[in-house]
Amino acid sequence: MKKVLTLLFCVLAITYAPAQFGGKLKNAVKKAESKLKSEAGSLSQEEIGNGLKEALNKGVGKAVDFLSAEDGYLKSMYKIPIPNEAQKVFNKVKAVPGFENAEEKMTTLLNRAAENAATKAKPIFVSAIKQMTFKDAMNILMGDKDAATRYLESTTSKPLFKEFMPVIQNSLDEVNARTYWTKVVNAHNKLPFVKKVDPELDRYVTNKALVGMFGLVEKKEEDIRSNQSSRSSDLLKKVFAKQDGK
Repeated sequence: MKKVLTLLFCVLAITYAPAQFGGKLKNAVKKAESKLKSEAGSLSQEEIGNGLKEALNKGVGKAVDFLSAEDGYLKSMYKIPIPNEAQKVFNKVKAVPGFENAEEKMTTLLNRAAENAATKAKPIFVSAIKQMTFKDAMNILMGDKDAATRYLESTTSKPLFKEFMPVIQNSLDEVNARTYWTKVVNAHNKLPFVKKVDPELDRYVTNKALVGMFGLVEKKEEDIRSNQSSRSSDLLKKVFAKQDGK
């Protein structure tokens, strides 16, 4: 306010000042105007790029940390259910002694595998964020509320799947999911008049784990876009103020 009043005073002074002082006052006004415009937040390409990268790193970090913790998948809205084909198997084998709670146990094992694999996502996300161009950043900043998530989805889905798949396989083995699934399938296939099944768990769990990951990243993006208190640095506040006023 003080600066605005100073500028106003200068304008009035020009109007009523003697001619010999007019030039000096005009220069002072121009300098004051330039300073005000600068402080009003004219964003450089570097600021926009760094602000978007900071926001994405923050969202990705929180998503990965949450889902990689114990019960991150299992006890959240991103819980991975057993495959549809497997549902029929569990409906059959639950009458077999020793397999009464087979569905619940298998669901836990699948989600534990996804939680184990989730930590592998962070470096892939970070690499994609580092390669973001200014054009990408502007499209994200002024785009839809999920523009950042869709950008990450388009640039990281394939490398994430490639990295997740072997980790999911190892994780399934670490929690004995595939061994247990084999036992369930064998028990099922021994039943009379049933169609033998053996759905592939690896690809199913990998796809579901990535759907959950992008879903949570999207929620984090929405929070930063809509909730000013989530903009934890001056740069985030400055960059997303441009989005607020678009």
